[in-house]
Amino acid sequence: MTDAARDAVVSSRMHDGQLDIDASIVAALVAEQFPRWAALPVRPAPGSGTVNALFRIGDDLVARLPLVVEDPDAALAALHREADSAHEFALATRVPAPTVIAIGEPGHGYPGPWCITTWIDGELGTPDALAHSTEFARDIAALIRDLRAAPVNGRSFRGAGRGGDLRAHDEWMATCFDNSEGLLDVGALREAWATFRRLPRRSPDVMSHTDLIPANLLVRDGRLAGVLDVGGFQPADPALDLVAAWHLLEEPARSELRAALRSGIRFEGGDEAGEYDEALEWARGAAWAFEQAMGLVWYYRGSNPAMSELGASTLRRIMASDVLSF
Repeated sequence: MTDAARDAVVSSRMHDGQLDIDASIVAALVAEQFPRWAALPVRPAPGSGTVNALFRIGDDLVARLPLVVEDPDAALAALHREADSAHEFALATRVPAPTVIAIGEPGHGYPGPWCITTWIDGELGTPDALAHSTEFARDIAALIRDLRAAPVNGRSFRGAGRGGDLRAHDEWMATCFDNSEGLLDVGALREAWATFRRLPRRSPDVMSHTDLIPANLLVRDGRLAGVLDVGGFQPADPALDLVAAWHLLEEPARSELRAALRSGIRFEGGDEAGEYDEALEWARGAAWAFEQAMGLVWYYRGSNPAMSELGASTLRRIMASDVLSF
């Protein structure tokens, strides 16, 4: 490999320690560990995944291999948790989602556990394709309502990611602002975060997908056809899944989603939708979308332009709206 080619490979990697995975490795893993599928063709799956490499196995299956494996034992435990979460997600909504049907072991140069899931047909969502579709907005609202209605069973948000306290992300946001100089209007964005981070939390945790970005939604004939990456299904801030409004929709579709969510939502052990501060929750949804988008623009600028542009698109929508006047 020439120096130029090597540099191109490095620049295309999204994360430190990212593994090089190709179809030949996956085919060898499948043939050795799951010989019943050895005759099926293996090929890269479409998409811009940032956590896993995805490979189709025949027409009905897909292999998911984490791009970074630091601790194989921890990765295996995470895969089992994700499989349990996917099963729970399937009970919460009629929208199809992949289910884990096999968990593989390290081998053929790949150092960690991996899994095989079912495949769902559909086109990956984008920030713009259905941005003005009120039907699609109602589909997203119905999904969020289903998930919020699932039982929390006494659990609460865990971890340090999105879904807990907005203020816990101040250090990360400072990093994002520093790295976004020259790319974005950082002065205005700092002011926006200063407003967002002060928004109080008044609603109890509900079940949440936790990452409703376009690449995790499948579309067919202009309607929601499936949901991906459901392993993070867990209790979180009810506002967290509202990031979809800003990642996916323009007006009037965004207002259609908001209106659909106002109707008849009941949190486990909580109040009817009209009895909590809906405007505050809507603003907090924008805050979570803002926090996520700030990290996408600079981090993926060279390695995943689609994710970088998603961040820029979401920030444009938020900054052009009146949500900061809350």
